[in-house]
Amino acid sequence: MEKRIVPTRIVDVPNRCENVIAAASNSFRNSCLSIRSPVLYKEFKNIILKLDKLFIIQRGHMDPITNPFAPGAGSQPPELAGRENILTDARTALGRVKIGRAARSQMLLGLRGVGKTVLLNRINEIAGEESYLTVVLEAPENRGLAEMLVPPLRSLLFQLSRVERSRKIAKRGLGILRSFASLLKISVGDVEFGVQAETGTADSGNLESDLPEVLLAVASAAKEAGSSVALFVDEVQFLSKIDLGALIVSIHRIGQKGLPLVLFGAGLPQLAALAGEAKSSAERLFIYPVVGALPDNAASDAIRAPVIREGVQITDEAVEIIVRKTQGYPYYLQEWGFHAWNAAIESPITEEDARRATIDALRHLDTGFFRVRLDRLTPRERDYMRAMAELGPGPHRSGEIAQTLHMAVQPAGPLRNGLIKKGMIFSPQHGDTSFTVPMFDEFMRRSIPNWVPNTPCAPESARPEKPKKRSGK
Repeated sequence: MEKRIVPTRIVDVPNRCENVIAAASNSFRNSCLSIRSPVLYKEFKNIILKLDKLFIIQRGHMDPITNPFAPGAGSQPPELAGRENILTDARTALGRVKIGRAARSQMLLGLRGVGKTVLLNRINEIAGEESYLTVVLEAPENRGLAEMLVPPLRSLLFQLSRVERSRKIAKRGLGILRSFASLLKISVGDVEFGVQAETGTADSGNLESDLPEVLLAVASAAKEAGSSVALFVDEVQFLSKIDLGALIVSIHRIGQKGLPLVLFGAGLPQLAALAGEAKSSAERLFIYPVVGALPDNAASDAIRAPVIREGVQITDEAVEIIVRKTQGYPYYLQEWGFHAWNAAIESPITEEDARRATIDALRHLDTGFFRVRLDRLTPRERDYMRAMAELGPGPHRSGEIAQTLHMAVQPAGPLRNGLIKKGMIFSPQHGDTSFTVPMFDEFMRRSIPNWVPNTPCAPESARPEKPKKRSGK
């Protein structure tokens, strides 16, 4: 077991040693970026941690407890900058639906790390302020929409059944929901519906026919109670074509009836095309706000405003470095801001703090945000992604990627399709391929520096049979 080093005499180090300790820490950090040996990398990392401990004891950094930045999946940032138009449109749609006016549902489109989930959460809060009943879902891979919808819709209908004027319609809705769940063999545990199944409604076994009946029943009960419903679905691109088609038909029928139910979804850029393929009416039913990187002024505000609210200053040079390194992507802004705060000794946060934050943020992303996505891939899928990275951030033509892999386009097709289904890449237009995670190309080059394309594997059916072993008799 490694002995714990307790630096009891560090407080006696003269002040002039502070710069020496900081310089040594930075030097080791820079060296870490080019180390290939895992063992050596671990040793260097331990040295960095010990140097940082010396530096913190000698001078003391700003309080990490009051660090305002919030890097995390869907975590609400301290400053939701540059999204005013999207939130205004959402607030307008909620207001119109509430008073019985027509409003199109919305599907937020964007890459990973642009803040789609954060926006859904904020719109959910706005809906709550408007006294909406809400259902919040995240569509995982390989799970049906009906299975996810039944439990929260049951809870919502029970809530509406406690309102005197909507009790009858809500109980009928529970009967419809029970019929729907039973026929599709959806498990809801040991929970009782408390009503008999409604025979003849939502029990055909056809999701495109049955799901609209269920959601119409929910929306009708809400209207009778003088309320409205907002349905939030994240990661919509993971829904099957059948599920997505049924959801689109449901929203269409609810709109035709003028009932108070609206949908807010979010997904990767390919979602608009997937919705159009599922049902051609999707382009008229939804608006598709594009959630992208923040412009420089909004990105600067996202860093500067939270710092100032804590009574701390940050130099223009530090903000410029952070905005440039993050390319304005909201998740990365939070990551860099978080590490810049922790790197600073005192106010103001300086250019040097921002440079230290770059090293720390990349190391954190490489072992977390980026790594968990790489670990989901097969070796051949990693090869495909690494070939894309070799060509740069993209988008790239499918033929160029196949050529980099030393493959023909047709055998590379299944790899590409598999990566699209996993949400790792998307096709911005026919024949083009791009990463869904910004800056992933840089990570791939850091993660697999000395990459050489493998010889393409032949399909299973094309592989020669292995010679049978002799029995030895």
